[in-house]
Amino acid sequence: MEEWAINIFTIILIIVLTIVILILVKITARRLYSYIDDIEGIRKNRRKQTITFVQIITWSISVTAVCVGVLMILSEFGVDITPLLASVGIAGLALGLGAQTLIRDFIGGFLILLENQFVVGDTIKLDTLTGEVERITLRATYLRDIRGLQYIVPNGEVRIVSNQNKEWARAIVDVNIAYGEDLNRVASILGMVGEDFSNDPNISTGLLDKPQVSGPVVAADWTITMRLMVKTRADRQIEITRELQKRVLQVCETEGVLLSYPRHELWLGQSDGSSKKTS
Repeated sequence: MEEWAINIFTIILIIVLTIVILILVKITARRLYSYIDDIEGIRKNRRKQTITFVQIITWSISVTAVCVGVLMILSEFGVDITPLLASVGIAGLALGLGAQTLIRDFIGGFLILLENQFVVGDTIKLDTLTGEVERITLRATYLRDIRGLQYIVPNGEVRIVSNQNKEWARAIVDVNIAYGEDLNRVASILGMVGEDFSNDPNISTGLLDKPQVSGPVVAADWTITMRLMVKTRADRQIEITRELQKRVLQVCETEGVLLSYPRHELWLGQSDGSSKKTS
C-alpha cells in the first residue's frame, strides 16, 4: 500500500513537472517574442528568422518533455521501458526505411531553416499556392491565402519557392495604349507620374530607386503596352503597386490618353450590298 502511495505521488509529481515545463516554455517563448520585437536596428527578415527558430525550439522542447513524462509514468507503473526504448529504436529504423517521405520532409524543413529560404510572415508562392507563412515546422509549412484558406505543404514537396518578401521587390504597372496614340507623349506622361510619385513623402520611404518607363514591351493585335516600374521595399510592394496603378489611371484620364481593351468588331452584310458594323 505504501509503495502504491509512493508511486501515485511520483506520478502526480511527474505530471506537475511536465505541465510546469510546458508553461515555462510558453512563457519564455512569449518573452523572447517581446524581446525580439523591442530590439532596435535588427533587419526585418532577420527578426522573422529569429522568431521562426524560437517557434521550432519551443515545439521541440514541448514534445520532448511530454515524451519523457510519459516514459517516466510508465516506469512508475512497473513497465520496463528498456525493451520499449529498444523497440522504438528498431521501429525507428523500420520507419526510416519505409517512411522515406517523412524523412525527406524533415530534411527539407531543416534546409529551409538553415538557408533562410523564407520565414514566418513572408508571402511566398509554392507551385500554384500563394499565401503568407503562418508557421514552419520541420515537417510542413503552413500557408494562409488571401481568401483565408490555410494550406499545409510538406517540406519535402517544396521545390521552387517564390518569396515576395526577400530583401526587395518591384512594383510594375503595365498600361495598355490604343493604336494611334503618340508613344513619346505617353512615355512623357508616365515619366511625370513616376517623378511625382517618388517625390511623395508618404511613398518615397518605400522606394529603393526612381520609377522607370519602358516600352513598348508588347505590341499585340489590339494594344501597345507601356510599362512603369519601380524598385520597392519588399514589405510595401503591394501597397505601392496599387497606389501607382491608381495614379496612372487618373493621369491618363486627365490627359486624354486612350486606353485599349480587347473587343471584337463584326461586319454584317445587308441585302442591298451595304454593310453594317457592330462592336
